[in-house]
Amino acid sequence: MATLSAKPGQRFTVPDWHTNSHLISADAERQRSASHRVRQEARALRNETNNQTKWDEHDNQTRLAERISSVNRWKETLDKCLTDVDAEIDALAKVKEAAERALQAKNLPLDVTVECLTLRESRRAIDLVRDPVEEELHKEVKVIDKAKRELQQRVDEAFRQLCRLQEARQQLSCDHQHKMEALEIDRVCLSLNVNSPNISFKVNPTRVPSGSIVLDEWEQSSQQNKEQAEAEIKASAALREAAALAIAQTNNELEAQRVATEFALRKRIRDLERAYDELKWQEQNSLEEIAEMEEDIRRLEEDLRRKPQDLKVAHTRLETRTSRPHMELCRDQAQYGLMDEVHQLEGTIRALRQKLVESQDALAALRRQLHRVQTDLGCKANSLLLDSKCMDSRRKLVVPAEKFVPEVDTFNRTANRPLKNGRLELP
Repeated sequence: MATLSAKPGQRFTVPDWHTNSHLISADAERQRSASHRVRQEARALRNETNNQTKWDEHDNQTRLAERISSVNRWKETLDKCLTDVDAEIDALAKVKEAAERALQAKNLPLDVTVECLTLRESRRAIDLVRDPVEEELHKEVKVIDKAKRELQQRVDEAFRQLCRLQEARQQLSCDHQHKMEALEIDRVCLSLNVNSPNISFKVNPTRVPSGSIVLDEWEQSSQQNKEQAEAEIKASAALREAAALAIAQTNNELEAQRVATEFALRKRIRDLERAYDELKWQEQNSLEEIAEMEEDIRRLEEDLRRKPQDLKVAHTRLETRTSRPHMELCRDQAQYGLMDEVHQLEGTIRALRQKLVESQDALAALRRQLHRVQTDLGCKANSLLLDSKCMDSRRKLVVPAEKFVPEVDTFNRTANRPLKNGRLELP
């Protein structure tokens, strides 16, 4: 048989049961209401955050694309600027090389001019004059020195400008390289999505990197590099124009001075030729006059040798006639004639001796003058030879070096040109 527990459990009344049921039901309703509200809020939050995330990602994608476009525009600008700088560097380098070649080319005219001055120092006696040729040669030295100084200045300026262009190019190149790296990084960022590999959480990603600058400073820096490069390009173009003008101007000045020097040198050679011809004519006439004078002196000496014999005859006649006897010793016409003959012969002998002395003095003077003429002829021939060598040396200024064949041995200072028709042969 069943038995009852000694201590039965607590018993609830029906109202308690109903009350408990109502409480449970009310709590369930309240929990469902709260859950519904949370679910609605969660759905709204999910929609809002999803939309916000999508829009934020879209906006940042747009910002990245715009940034890439902006950096790319600057990269293209820097590309063009780099191309312009490279072209200007090449152009300036060519102008610098041209100026250096022009400067080097001035050494030959200077050597030729100094050689001409040195050659003309070998002139002798009265021909060692400061003539227009020497003045033009000294002017030519000054013009060449001035041209070399100006060209050297242009070369130095071009070198310094090339350094500045290289520096500007270095700045542009660094900026261009940095933009290329930034473009690569931003393009990688633009390509990232939730499915991309190697995405992860980072430590403090929102920190401001050290050394970062604001956007205005970034753009100002690139603008400054660009403006600096453009300014150097402009300065280089002006320098190239000035250098080209200096090369042309110095060449024109040197050519004008060369023409003036050679004109003076040709005029001097013509003057020397005329003086040489005149002296040659004087020498010929002096030789003829000396020959005639020597012949006349010989005849005077012969007359002087004959006149004493005639005087002896007259003296002998007079002395013999003193032996006439007595009244025959008279002073007749023969006596007077013989006495006149003696006096006449003595005067003739004195006159002949005086004239012989004068003729000998004149002959000595003619010989001294002939020696002077011949000495001056030697000086003129030497001067003509030297000036001809100068003209021959100056041919190197207009004849290419590989085609230049000297017409005069400029090192054979003692060589003389052959005479042709009493004139020194010139080139």
